[in-house]
Amino acid sequence: MPRNDWLVGGDRRSAAAERIYDAATELIARDGLDAFDVDVLAARVHCSRATIYRHAGGKGEIREAVLLRSAASVVETVGKAVDGLSGADRIARAIAVALKQIRSHPLRESMVDSLRSGRGMTWLAESPVVAGFATDLNGLTEDDRDAAQWILRVVLSMLCWPVDDVDAERRVVERFVLPAFADSAEQ
Repeated sequence: MPRNDWLVGGDRRSAAAERIYDAATELIARDGLDAFDVDVLAARVHCSRATIYRHAGGKGEIREAVLLRSAASVVETVGKAVDGLSGADRIARAIAVALKQIRSHPLRESMVDSLRSGRGMTWLAESPVVAGFATDLNGLTEDDRDAAQWILRVVLSMLCWPVDDVDAERRVVERFVLPAFADSAEQ
């Protein structure tokens, strides 16, 4: 007799976490980060709050996991776009592709609203994982974390206060961001 229990068989913890994070992503995309509620999530995945906490953690942990999963998909796309590039070309391409990917992401509105309010800014700006993404994608050395933090802040500010059009945005990056990396691009 087949069971409809979504936690039966296979890797229960992994299956439960995936289902919970997928539903959380949908809820956050629909309602925003600040409106995210564990009770609504539990109802959405047809389980108890205890099941949510056991397999995915609390509200903060789930929001962070959803953001990291979303960031990972952006990072993967940017990584492919900058493969083989170096120096200023790599940095310019990484910023342009990251902005395009984030702007088209289902969580974009929630992320930008959170950034504009200041609630998400601290998490993003201080996250070693996010700084690591910036370091890797821009071809920076591990000892240049300051540059990664600065690039991260450039991208965040361009998300919150976009330049009028893509060409103008490219010119701004070329004129004001890339000169900061002129020395490292020549090495």
